[in-house]
Amino acid sequence: MLSVDAGELIAARKERRAVGAFTTYNLETTIALCRAAEAAGRPAVLQLGAGAFRHVDLGVLTRLVVDVAGLSPASLGVHLDHSRDLAEIQACLDLGCSSVMVDGSHLPFEENVELTRAAVSAGHKAGVWVEGELGAIPGEEDRSVSARPEALLTDPAQAAQFVERTGVDALAVQIGNVHGFSAAGGRLDLDRLAAIAAVVQVPLVLHGASGIDDDVLRAAIRCGVAKINVNAELRRACFGALDRTLAPARDDGYHLQRVLNAARDSVAAAAEDRIRLFAGLPQGGQET
Repeated sequence: MLSVDAGELIAARKERRAVGAFTTYNLETTIALCRAAEAAGRPAVLQLGAGAFRHVDLGVLTRLVVDVAGLSPASLGVHLDHSRDLAEIQACLDLGCSSVMVDGSHLPFEENVELTRAAVSAGHKAGVWVEGELGAIPGEEDRSVSARPEALLTDPAQAAQFVERTGVDALAVQIGNVHGFSAAGGRLDLDRLAAIAAVVQVPLVLHGASGIDDDVLRAAIRCGVAKINVNAELRRACFGALDRTLAPARDDGYHLQRVLNAARDSVAAAAEDRIRLFAGLPQGGQET
């Protein structure tokens, strides 16, 4: 069911936990993420990366994810991630997304404020929460980076001004995180994160969490991160399953279901592990 609203993120920040947000591309990954949330008994967000719409029609993929998530007993959200297009944002709102993320990080500050305010207005009119971004996160959503390039880090004072002027419900920050896996391991500036959290009251969002040490992620959650995005770890899990099953499935008369089931199960296991970590649950499922 679609029930992850802004209040869920506010509660997560207050309780020093985070909601996992996971990119989905098709029916198999969507089912996998629903099953992961159901197994963990914790909320999760299914994310539609704007880049996916280059490969699958926006309406087809969004309807699929909204419908499948709506049938799950788990507490879920369907989120448009990294959109720079107000028309695209409105289309996903019309199709039932429960939250959207507007990415104006590539723009000068004032233009980012203007774009984000427009997205917030559209989102709030539709009754959903809106995430903005301040600070450029290197890498691409669907591709890992081989090294940690220099990036514009989020300035705490500017972040406070940005939140006040835009009215965003959540803020994605750049504190050394990168999209995908990085050779540098995504070293996070936790002091900068703490300084942002001290002056920004809305929940903070960490993009590019794949490959970051679990203890560092726990520390980021204690500093105010309430939503953590994961993509590359799921893709790696999916590719690992494909590597293991493609040859035997081919030899068994091109057994497609075997391949799809293995990929789905592997993605579900990887996502459940992250959901439990972000919620403060050990692998056994008992609260710490």
